[in-house]
Amino acid sequence: MVKKRFLFVVPALLVIAHASYAQSNYIPPSSSWERRTPQQAKLDPAKLKEAVDFAIASESKAPRDLELAHFQTFGREPYGEPIGQFKQRGEPTGLIIRNGYIVAEWGEPSRVDMTFSVTKSFLSTTVGLAFDRKMIRSLQDKAVDYSAPVAVYTPGQKFDDADRFGRSPFIDLFATEHNRKITWEHLLRQTSDWEGTLWGKPEWADRPDRDATTWLNRKRIEPGTAWEYNDVRVNVLALAALNVWRRPLPEVLKEYVMDDIGASNTWRWFGYENSFVVIDGKIIQSVSGGGHWGGGMFINAYDMARFGLLTARNGKWGNKQILSTEFIRQAKTPTVPQATYGFMNWHLNTDRKYYPAAPASAFVHVGNGTNIIYIDPENEIVIVARWIENGKINEFIEKVMLSVKN
Repeated sequence: MVKKRFLFVVPALLVIAHASYAQSNYIPPSSSWERRTPQQAKLDPAKLKEAVDFAIASESKAPRDLELAHFQTFGREPYGEPIGQFKQRGEPTGLIIRNGYIVAEWGEPSRVDMTFSVTKSFLSTTVGLAFDRKMIRSLQDKAVDYSAPVAVYTPGQKFDDADRFGRSPFIDLFATEHNRKITWEHLLRQTSDWEGTLWGKPEWADRPDRDATTWLNRKRIEPGTAWEYNDVRVNVLALAALNVWRRPLPEVLKEYVMDDIGASNTWRWFGYENSFVVIDGKIIQSVSGGGHWGGGMFINAYDMARFGLLTARNGKWGNKQILSTEFIRQAKTPTVPQATYGFMNWHLNTDRKYYPAAPASAFVHVGNGTNIIYIDPENEIVIVARWIENGKINEFIEKVMLSVKN
């Protein structure tokens, strides 16, 4: 059994002991991160410890064997079999950061684990990077206008097979009358109601309706008018973005984001066993937007926190604007049918409905497990919490808020 570790920063660990709390522009350099005591960060140490102890005690009740956890939940859906990797997870883990400095940490922050739907925030970031570079002119453009034939990599495939005659060898994501209406914004907000099957997963089989008679013949909803959390449609966005970039999305993320924010070299972003395509003569894996069927982003808590600090500071890292303020503005704008959701996977605290204990300006990147990157711009706090019961998060945040002295 791994011994639980919890650390409050003590003065001996401080690199610059006289640095003042007001240094809100501190940026942690690559491979290091300065600490501050709770007192220096104007946090009550006893109350902060109570919050951390609560997070540790509120460990998720799901098995640490995440493959087993899959079969107990999503694996029971139609076509719910895994097609990507799973990994045994670690113990409850987290970081609390104020003004950019680490003030508390617990568990195994350096351990690389699945982060499930937090992956979606990295996916939407790659779309934001394309938008900022005018590769996508407007997020309100129809995705079909950026569509290209998708050739699936199938070793040994024969094109002179009579059984295949008349069948397209390509994936066409936006071929139907309904799908041609879908914009990038609809995909980013999960309001597309995209219809079809991708990587062997029909969209209706993700969290299917209890009424099985609706699975194959329900009426389509006009894009933009209804919100539905659906991982097949998330994977549609990933493949559409890959078609725009014509290179692996993990490579894009590394070059334009993760290297700039000083992330480690240990994070990995996976797709599925059957999600390889051929673009420009290269075999490229289309990554997944989460761990629903395995795969997704595998990452440590420190790298999650760096990404959280980037989004907390409106896409800016030091003097470099990595993500445009315009993309961040749109990402943080509430979705009309679901006011606590912006772009994937920016969960907003609109009217304090998502986390009543947090300020309305707070937002969070959330994944199953539960994994969260919580951002509170008002109090300049970023929190990473991993493997905590979802129903305990608001109470945990409340305890952190009670530690804030100003």
